[in-house]
Amino acid sequence: MIKPVKGFSKLSKGAKIEWLVNNYTSDASSTMEMLEGYWHNQPEVQKLHDEFIENTISNYYIPFGVAPNFLINGKMYAIPLAIEESSVVAAAAKAANFWIDRGGFRANVISMVKVGHVHFIWEGSNVDGLYRVFEENKHRFFENTESITKNMRARGGGVMSLELKDKTDLEPGYYQVEARFETCDSMGANFINSCLESFAQTLRDLAAEHAADLGDAPLQVVMSILSNFTPECLVRAEVSCKISEIEEGSGIGNLEFAEKFCRAIRIASVEPYRAVTHNKGIMNGIDSVIIATGNDFRATEACAHAYAAKDGKYTSLTHASIVGDAFHFWIELPLSIGTVGGITNLHPMVRFAHELLGYPSANELMQITAVAGLAQNFSAVRSLITSGIQKGHMKMHLLNILNQLEATDAEKEEIVAHFKDKVVSHSAAVEAFMRVRGLSAGGSNKNN
Repeated sequence: MIKPVKGFSKLSKGAKIEWLVNNYTSDASSTMEMLEGYWHNQPEVQKLHDEFIENTISNYYIPFGVAPNFLINGKMYAIPLAIEESSVVAAAAKAANFWIDRGGFRANVISMVKVGHVHFIWEGSNVDGLYRVFEENKHRFFENTESITKNMRARGGGVMSLELKDKTDLEPGYYQVEARFETCDSMGANFINSCLESFAQTLRDLAAEHAADLGDAPLQVVMSILSNFTPECLVRAEVSCKISEIEEGSGIGNLEFAEKFCRAIRIASVEPYRAVTHNKGIMNGIDSVIIATGNDFRATEACAHAYAAKDGKYTSLTHASIVGDAFHFWIELPLSIGTVGGITNLHPMVRFAHELLGYPSANELMQITAVAGLAQNFSAVRSLITSGIQKGHMKMHLLNILNQLEATDAEKEEIVAHFKDKVVSHSAAVEAFMRVRGLSAGGSNKNN
């Protein structure tokens, strides 16, 4: 049994790797060589990566791709996408090319409000007294955070409102101070949490000062934390065209395509089994932009799925309709992201992503990200209702299969050409590889 290690975080990077590979790997030398092979060749850049988190031993590479030709609100973008899944970048680019000749994408931010809470327990009986103390002293919450909010207020943001909420129907004695924030171009997590912790101390002070009003029941702050559910931080992206302009090349009629597409979206709206996969595809596009631009894809994922279930049933994040002779397709979802703070000014590839997008504001980046999700969903549904999802996906996945088989560049070129007009499957790819290499089904060389 491996003994627990003490003081691991205080070990040097080399000592950490040595302990890990000696205790957890079968070939310490080759594993160490592999880990070091992923270090950046510029020591100062590697040092920067090492300091992002604790106990860094190497870097984990994710492909960084670009989908060009996105026309959004009349402006052309090349969207950066960081993702390892086959076909996502290709699908996004395909949707961009489809819509560029049909007016492009339109997007707008509906609101940018974020929320945080001081969660506390108070089991007193004078509820009116609690509300009176809160309302009469609300100004102190703002005053006590002036030093924290000064810079944000100068940029047009800050604390927008405070409200005391009775949640005792959910948990005995449970109340909240709910705060609403505008954080401008910052995602704002640290700002919001700093404000909330100050609010918690003000609340404790008020409880002590007004004990006569609140009675003998103590007020206990449980926690102070922002919410990653931001249903008021909303963005909408959409496309539309006349049905006569669809001409999408699958061989089915324009009206049939539009009707089938809308039906597929309706199925995702009413059937959770489909909705989860449907929305996962949307998040393929969204997460790729979020990661490339240095934002928090875990928070974005959690918020999007909570929003998809906000009415009590998990449903599609996208919608489609036919109105008269026009086809409409749109998405509306919450996105809490930023363009300053965090690693946006530290990570070289994140800086490049922002430069590629023209250094967008948070408002603009929300629109770009929503468009990426809509584009991804359009391509996925388009494939599903025409050729099927596997035709395009497996062609993109073909190189992964060939790399697993350790095919040479010449073998890859021949096999890719072979599948140009054929359906790719794992077994078919393996069979083609064996034929090209001259292997029998049992794996022996025919020439031996």
